[in-house]
Amino acid sequence: MDMNGQERIEAPVETVWRALNDPETLKLCIPGCEALEKQSDTNMTATVVLKIGPIKARFDGEVELINLDPPRAYTISGEGKGGIAGFAKGHADVSLAEDGPGVTMLSYVVKADVGGRIAQLGGRLIDSTARKLAGQFFTNLGERLAVQPVQA
Repeated sequence: MDMNGQERIEAPVETVWRALNDPETLKLCIPGCEALEKQSDTNMTATVVLKIGPIKARFDGEVELINLDPPRAYTISGEGKGGIAGFAKGHADVSLAEDGPGVTMLSYVVKADVGGRIAQLGGRLIDSTARKLAGQFFTNLGERLAVQPVQA
């Protein structure tokens, strides 16, 4: 699965960068995220519960931040295992650019693979679910930053 897009966020680049590197903010913004714990400056563990079509699964996984270029870009790479439901792994290249005073344009390119029972659901369902989850994440992030900017 490949997906890309851009989101305009009403916050300065530095604030968005901090949010994208803050486990507590990410936990609140990622749909279905039950736990997100920082293991180091570039590694986190996560537990996410997702429903894809008729399958609901709990994914336990690891996330790594690589290709860091603060506060402009990074790659977030991860893999999660959902038991009998299968697995998901992939990475997203994320870049931030100023889009006017106090506004950030976030661009992303995602490449992901799924296996197991969830892979049998078909590409269209998986793609539409992924796009819906990405939309929810960016809505949550934008709302969170508008209400309570992440402090350094």
